[in-house]
Amino acid sequence: MPIPFARLLPILMLIASNLFMTLAWYGHLKFKDKPLWVVILVSWAIAFCEYCLAVPANRWGSAVYTAAELKAIQEVITLSVFVVFSFVYLGQKITLAQGAGFALIGAGAFLIFHGTPAHPG
Repeated sequence: MPIPFARLLPILMLIASNLFMTLAWYGHLKFKDKPLWVVILVSWAIAFCEYCLAVPANRWGSAVYTAAELKAIQEVITLSVFVVFSFVYLGQKITLAQGAGFALIGAGAFLIFHGTPAHPG
């Protein structure tokens, strides 16, 4: 796999996997009238799709990123997807305090990338 593609593919797969996982974890909040066991089963089915993307993304990504870098990428993607999902799907706005908290997590990811030596592989 060419290096730019090898660096981009895991990120794209993690974005897609996060779309599934966010839907699995929070999508049912619009269906509070449904029995809990039903939303659990539906959420598991959706989460299966997430795992089918996240596991290979991390496996292939480990060829070009450290585990800490992959986790930092994952967290930034998770928060980004969640903010959009929360606003668009759930109709909830992110408060200033929540935005500041998310920004601090993003700053942590920045530090991981700028404080981590080059990937050994």
